[in-house]
Amino acid sequence: MKSVLVSVVIPCYNQGKYLEETVQSVLASSYRPLEVLLVNDGSIDNSLEVAMSLQRKHKELTVIDQANGGVAKARNTGVRAAKGEIILPLDGDDKISADYIGAGVELLRERAEVKVVYCKAVKFSEAGQKPWKLKPFSLAALARDNMIFVAALFRKADALAVGGFSEDMHMGREDWEFWIKMLKDGGEVVQLPFVGFYYRMTPDSKRKKTGTGKRKRERIAYLNARHRDFFERELNGPLRFQRSWSRAYNTLLRWVGKI
Repeated sequence: MKSVLVSVVIPCYNQGKYLEETVQSVLASSYRPLEVLLVNDGSIDNSLEVAMSLQRKHKELTVIDQANGGVAKARNTGVRAAKGEIILPLDGDDKISADYIGAGVELLRERAEVKVVYCKAVKFSEAGQKPWKLKPFSLAALARDNMIFVAALFRKADALAVGGFSEDMHMGREDWEFWIKMLKDGGEVVQLPFVGFYYRMTPDSKRKKTGTGKRKRERIAYLNARHRDFFERELNGPLRFQRSWSRAYNTLLRWVGKI
């Protein structure tokens, strides 16, 4: 079977100090052919300079420079420009293992019913690393929380079919919403049984910035507005602020006639 081209999409905003390490982890992959699309999202540090230097050294790397529009828009720019049949988004400060892409591609090619392939992961920083304890995937679990990090493999056609990442979702966890709209109407998910993704923890990590109560309320309102049918089916009503209690609370409200 002829190998398919994989497009690794790296959005970058002010991650110049980590960018080379991220790109090198991709280029060290045992899988070929691949292309790396580095989308500089209006960085004000040296990210573009680093990116252009890497492009001169590596023929598999293409740099796209655009005005700042947010990570969802940057990912979509890369996905649209991708020549590959399979996409792997990777943020500009994270890393992957050498065997991750190859194992993911093999699954996607052998099993048409599989839409998303991810792996086990670790979180790391200058202080060390620790396992990322991800919950098992199910649609019911996805309705309450996200357990698939953005650096998963999927087909470009499936991403385009749902409109890519939602560019108006500015309150964080846009990858969660992306997986909901890609998977809610069908498609299997497989987690590979090895660590293939390394998530860098930094003082200004986006997960910390978007973890506030205000952002959470905005996010839940957005998700309920966009995917009411999904939450009705999986949670018997809308997603609630106390997410893990959503189904029980909705069921009780239905029982007393409040929904």
